Amino acid sequence: MDPGYPMTGFHYKVNFINYLGKEEGNFQEVSGMSVNIATEPVKEGGENQFVYKLPSPPQYSNLVLKRGLLIGSAVTDWVRTTLSTFTFKPTTVVVMLLDELHQPLYVWKFYGVYPVKMEVSGIKAKEGEIAIETLELAYKYFEKFN
Repeated sequence: MDPGYPMTGFHYKVNFINYLGKEEGNFQEVSGMSVNIATEPVKEGGENQFVYKLPSPPQYSNLVLKRGLLIGSAVTDWVRTTLSTFTFKPTTVVVMLLDELHQPLYVWKFYGVYPVKMEVSGIKAKEGEIAIETLELAYKYFEKFN
């Protein structure tokens, strides 16, 4: 791979570590791999006040996974059970961007992952489209490796 050439984002795999659904990693879309640090204004001084911006702890977006609706999915069962029983069993999720030989170029590891939302696309008789399942997962933090 040419280091000066941007990588494509269409060849990837998602794995659920220490979980029955770890082999269900074929998702059509993965998003929410972001972190930002907000700032808090702090005033100092008397008449001539200065305003400093101090960093607050990192804020992570939710990881959003989309795929065709599957029958008998262990991952979907985990999400549904968590949302219906309010019983949380966090796991680790690994997203791997792959090269043409199916080897990882970049790896993102998400820790303390648990489901917060599940959605199924609308069902339309005239369209004939695949039903899409969207899983939204909260996490503590992530690391990127290459």
